Amino acid sequence: MTERINALLSEVESLAAADEKELEALRIKYLGKKGLLNDLMADFRNVPAEQKRETGQKINALKTALQDKLNALRQSLATKEDSHDDLDLTRTPYPVQLGTRHPLSIVKNEIIDIFSRLGFSMADGPEVEDDWHVFSSMNFAEDHPARDMQDTFFVEQHPDIVLRTHTSSVQSRVMEHTQPPIRVICPGRVYRNEAISARAHCFFHQVEGLYIDEDVSFTDLKQVLLTFAREMFGPDTKIRLRPSYFPFTEPSAEMDISCNICGGTGCAFCKQTGWVEILGCGMVDPNVLEANGIDSKKYKGYAFGMGVERITNLKYQVKDLRLFSENDVRFLDEFVSAN
Repeated sequence: MTERINALLSEVESLAAADEKELEALRIKYLGKKGLLNDLMADFRNVPAEQKRETGQKINALKTALQDKLNALRQSLATKEDSHDDLDLTRTPYPVQLGTRHPLSIVKNEIIDIFSRLGFSMADGPEVEDDWHVFSSMNFAEDHPARDMQDTFFVEQHPDIVLRTHTSSVQSRVMEHTQPPIRVICPGRVYRNEAISARAHCFFHQVEGLYIDEDVSFTDLKQVLLTFAREMFGPDTKIRLRPSYFPFTEPSAEMDISCNICGGTGCAFCKQTGWVEILGCGMVDPNVLEANGIDSKKYKGYAFGMGVERITNLKYQVKDLRLFSENDVRFLDEFVSAN
């Protein structure tokens, strides 16, 4: 047996492996359950008693030598893999094409940037909301059509829990916990139960604004919106305000801008009128202030809201709303230069 052990010890010094597969084959050959070392252990019982001590020591030395050799080979293979000898220095540093921001994100960030420079901070809130923050606190009557199932997504078995239909719910939460002066914008996704088409979708994005302080006037609102329109669409942009109705503002108005395609002379996009609607606005109704814990006799405010998809349509002439949510890379590639 001593001769067999010495022969194996001699083999250990010459062991080599070109890859992990060969290394594993060596391990199985020498240290596996049916390997050569186990054969020696099986024959060890036949060794005379007076030789067992010496033979056992030699077997242990052989096992240690095998393990050390295999570990050294494994380390050598790992070092070889890390050496990057096969690195192709002629390859481009960006083998995968870079992506681009979504057009809605581009426009939303631009809107936020404009109003941030006008002193507005950003506020956020939950998309799954309760009836109070979405409707009641915003002066919606109990029988208002917006509460109907045709317009609002209600959470099953919870009639007072809805997917928010506008980000005005964020304004309500801000007013509940903050005393004037308040100057915030509320960007976010909203949901309405509408049929999906080129002009409508069941979800879309809004940016709403709220300013509450003493001696706030409609003139302040008009100047802020004029500044926004010129920052977004160009310095020659004109605006006009048309009387309208919203439950949470009084007086209320819809704002048009001079068509950014024809410059106000009339074209197919603006239906020959020279004007395109972009947002709704008005002075905050005193009932809304009182419902949210603000003294309407001391404070006044204005609010406005716009659809991000609407602004994006005007800025980039995207005619089909469905393109924004279809994840077509060809569509997104058109906005690489806009980042």
